[in-house]
Formats: sequence, C-alpha cells, structure tokens
Amino acid sequence: MVTLASALEGSAERVPERTALVFGDLRQTYAELDATVNRVAAALADAGLGAGDRFAVMGVNTPGFVYALFATAKLGGIFVPVNPRSAPPEVAHILRDSGARVLLVDPALVPVATSAIAQLGAETDRPALLCLGPAEGHTDLLAEAAARPAERPASTVTEQDDAMILYTSGTTGFAKGVLMDHHRLVWTGVTIPIGTTGMTEGASLVHVAPLYHSGEMTMMLIPGVLVGATHVLLSHFDAATVLDTMERERTTIFFGVPTMYQMMLAEHLKRPRDLTAWRSAIYGAAPMPPEVAARLQETFSGVRLFSCYGPTEAGPSGFFSNPEEAIRRPEVTGYRAFPLMRVRVVDPAGKDVEPGAVGEVLLAGETVMKGYWRNPAATEEAFLDGWLRTGDLARLDPDGAMTIVDRLKDMIISGGRNIYCVEVENAVASHPAVADCAVVGRPDPVFGETVVACVTLVDGQRLTLDELRAHCAELIADYKLPRELVFGPVPRNPSGKILKRVLRDNLSPPS
Repeated sequence: MVTLASALEGSAERVPERTALVFGDLRQTYAELDATVNRVAAALADAGLGAGDRFAVMGVNTPGFVYALFATAKLGGIFVPVNPRSAPPEVAHILRDSGARVLLVDPALVPVATSAIAQLGAETDRPALLCLGPAEGHTDLLAEAAARPAERPASTVTEQDDAMILYTSGTTGFAKGVLMDHHRLVWTGVTIPIGTTGMTEGASLVHVAPLYHSGEMTMMLIPGVLVGATHVLLSHFDAATVLDTMERERTTIFFGVPTMYQMMLAEHLKRPRDLTAWRSAIYGAAPMPPEVAARLQETFSGVRLFSCYGPTEAGPSGFFSNPEEAIRRPEVTGYRAFPLMRVRVVDPAGKDVEPGAVGEVLLAGETVMKGYWRNPAATEEAFLDGWLRTGDLARLDPDGAMTIVDRLKDMIISGGRNIYCVEVENAVASHPAVADCAVVGRPDPVFGETVVACVTLVDGQRLTLDELRAHCAELIADYKLPRELVFGPVPRNPSGKILKRVLRDNLSPPS
C-alpha cells in the first residue's frame, strides 16, 4: 500500500542523504524534509486538525507548500490547493464548497485570505487562518512547528482514503472540486512521468509552473518524491532565472507551457548556459509551434520533447507523444494513452469516430477522479457508460494522432458549419505580427455566430483585419476566417489555458 505520506517516508529511508528540496539558500535532504513535515503535522494536530478535515493551502512555490501537502497526508486530511492569484470571492467559494477547517497562506496573501473568510457568512464555519511564515497578528505555522517533535505521526491512512480536492480552472464559471484518493494520485505519478518521460532515480526537477495546479503537483512533485528526485523551487517564472538555476543545479527535467520555452530560447541566445544535464522537456496546455520544437532540438541536442494532454479530472492523465513523434509532428497533442489509461474519440451518439473526423475525447483508467466533491449531478453528467467525458474535441488522424481542436462549449457554429477555434488560432498565430492570440465566437443575427480574433501584437507591429484574413486564407477555409479583429492581452489561467469566457465577456457589443 502506497500513500502520499509513505511515498515521502520511503524516500527518506531509501536515500536519506539525497538532496530533496532546494529553495534559495535552503537545501534539505530527504531525511530532513521528512522530519520537517512531521513537525508541521504535529503543529497542525495540536491545533485540533486531523483525518478527514480539509486543509486549504494558498501560496506560491515555496517549501511551506510542500510541507503542508505532505503533513496533510500524514494526518489523513484532504489537501485543497488554492490559486494564489484568486480574488477573495473565488477563495471564499472554495472554502465554502470544500468546508475547509483551516486556510494556510503565504504571509503576502493574508489580506486576500482575511477578506475571503469575511465573505463566508454566518451559515459557513470559518476556517482557522495560519501563515506559512511570519505575519503580524497571525500564527506562523512553520515557527510553531520548529518546536515540535520530529517523530512520524501514527497513521491508519489507506490508498482508498480521500487525499485531495483539485478545483478546476473555472474557465466556464465557478470551479468544481475534483476529488482524488491516494491511489489515484500515486498512480498518476507512476503512469505519467515514471512510465513515459524518464523520471528515475537521480532526476532533478526545477518547479516554476505553479505547484497548486495538478500539472506541476501531481505530474512532477509527487512522482519526483516517489523516486527520490531533487526538487528545485522557483516562486515565479523568469526565463533568465530559470536558465541560471538549471545550469547551477544541473537539473534534468523541466515542465512548462510552450510560451515558456519560447522565452527560454530567446534568453539562452542572449547568454548561453551549460545545460548539458537537461534531458526531458515536457509541455502541455497548448500546441508547440513547429519552429520552436525545431529550435529546441537544435539548441539543446540532448533534450527529449514530450507532449502531454490530460484534464484535472483524469489526474491529469490522458495521452502523449514520445520524443520522435513530438519532433515529427509537434502540433499533434498525442498519439497514445498513458499506461493504465484508455482513450476514445466519439461522436455525439457516443460511437467511435472514423479517422479524419472530430469527436469528444473520453478517458478511463486508474487516475480518473472519484467524482466532483459534493456534486452528484455534475459527477453523473461527467461520465458516459463509465468513461470520463472531457469536453475536449479532438481530430483523429489516420496515423492515430489525436489533436485537440477545441472545447465542446467553445466550438463556433457559423452558418450551420462547425469552426474549431484551435485551427483558426494556429492560422492567426502564424502571422509574423502576432505575439499571442485567441479566437471566440460572437452572437450574430445572420450566421448564428461570427469569428472574432483577439490578438496581441509583436512590439512595433501593426495589423489590419484584411491583412490577417489574406494571410489566413492561405491556411484555412474561407468560412473560418476572422470577421472581426480586436487587440489586447489574451487572458490565460496559470496553467496556460485561454480564458474564453473572460474574452467573450469583455467583447464590446457589435456596432
């Protein structure tokens, strides 16, 4: 039986002197990390917290986040990570929905946390507020923990016990809580990185994508602890800092969105670093532009690219491309399911589509969620004959490649024809004046919906709608061409996904 707690304890026993955690000047071995987590667990237990309680944690990538995660697991609690960029009403929703008994926060986030708790109302029990560091007027959990014993707490936690509630990104409204037990989280760690991307003993990871998100936490941190890897934490993304850190720490694995890789390439060309230890470059959330994939291979010859797809509801697990496939067709989302996962692409009637057609992605396997937390109606809607409905539309190619082309809810129907936003976005993005873009549909009295391109320009560049349509006409059918062009930053959540709902809400009414 393996749980999140036993994963850490196993590495502490197997490789006690190996460096586990690096953050600024802090360096902890696995034995030291396990002891610190035990102390934090003791402090939380002394505060009256224990098995079954929900532990909400809001913070950037710091050791305190890692301590809180594994201390919660040792106590048999349920970990509830919260986006540190959330506004007070969003935090209040998660606290209310999860029934959290405690909210652990970075000191800088105390104002947001106190405002969120104040919004809960009399009908909701207010969680205790503890800080992961010193903050005037509030308990410093880490200081309290320093005086506690380092013995491991007694535990009866099993693989089937609830371990985590991962709130979805909320791209279509208020987030829902994805409930995972220890079994599902451990198997996510085994099937994704260890089973496919080469995370083994001796690996060293730099964590710059937010740890609160399932992509970094369950795909990178948890499996890295399972194999005794070294974890280097950075609180935010800065291309120069990331490259300097990778050079200094000789890190072997990096996970990020394609835009991060583009910025790292540009920085490396300004000042090359010794990155010969780098072995795996894992990406997701958006397609990798072919020219970027080619430049990564040319610049870092020893690096292998892996494209990964999977929704939070699946761990996130789904399907992937291996290095040969990622280089041959970087625009493809993936070719095959992760180990212990199954994937189908189906039409609206639930039948498998033929090659060349587009359908909804269905997933089944060991890492698929137990359901949505306290939301049986949404859980029932999310499954079709035991298969998870992802809501993502993919084109199935004759060679077996699957390419995500749109969200089912974001697909544009104009004049009775289906228009997949990703196809239009790829065409728009290929214009040299475009730095970033997104495509949404606007209600239209004649066509039902019309295509709107939202574009961020390269500095110093200009672009007209006619110029953009002429460029795109060489790549996509005429009925898919943008009919409107608006300029501005493209809103994305921290995992890199475009917030289409925000874009649609911000569009001014048609003239």
